Amino acid sequence: MIAIKDNIADVELQISSACQQAHRNAAEVTLLAVSKTKPTAMIEQAYDAGQRAFGESYVQEAVEKITALQNKSDISWHFIGPIQTNKTKLIASHFSWVHSIDRAKVAKRLNEHRSGQDTPLNICLQVNISGEESKSGVLVDELPELLNTIADCDNLCLRGLMAIPEKNASQASFTTMQNLFISLQKKYPSIDTLSMGMSADMQLAINAGSTMVRIGSAIFGARE
Repeated sequence: MIAIKDNIADVELQISSACQQAHRNAAEVTLLAVSKTKPTAMIEQAYDAGQRAFGESYVQEAVEKITALQNKSDISWHFIGPIQTNKTKLIASHFSWVHSIDRAKVAKRLNEHRSGQDTPLNICLQVNISGEESKSGVLVDELPELLNTIADCDNLCLRGLMAIPEKNASQASFTTMQNLFISLQKKYPSIDTLSMGMSADMQLAINAGSTMVRIGSAIFGARE
């Protein structure tokens, strides 16, 4: 049996150590437990250990979990996977955060489907910082146009940026994201979140000001 409580404690220790090395306060970094492909029972174990923010990538699977755990109303559900336009209604109605918006069409549909809910949908724009053709995300030079679209979406709250730098990326890639984040904060006061860093590159991400790290297998074990 996987000791999820112990795993969370270990990850939190790693975050604390990374923050100490980066001369940052560990309270500035939120742990997002990536629970995709994992059963509801494991999420409940993580919840019982104090974890409240969970990341999912597969809409149908996530909706089933969210429905099953709806009595735990303080869970913050984050959608972090690629977004198909035919899934925007489900995402807008079940999640409180979306990290992976990278095109205007998706933003407009999420905004439309969020209409009538009590709170706006918190969003991060996914940036393809490495310029990889195989990777989702808006290119840096296309970001202003997408930001203009977001400005007209009253049911979306722009919280920040998300990135998945290429494998074995240098600190420079993470610093580029940090600089982009800081420059946007000056123009958009609602921006407070830089979603960046996973198990293998958490130190580099925290060095570069990440405020949310996405950790899966270190908590729940390897993906089946």
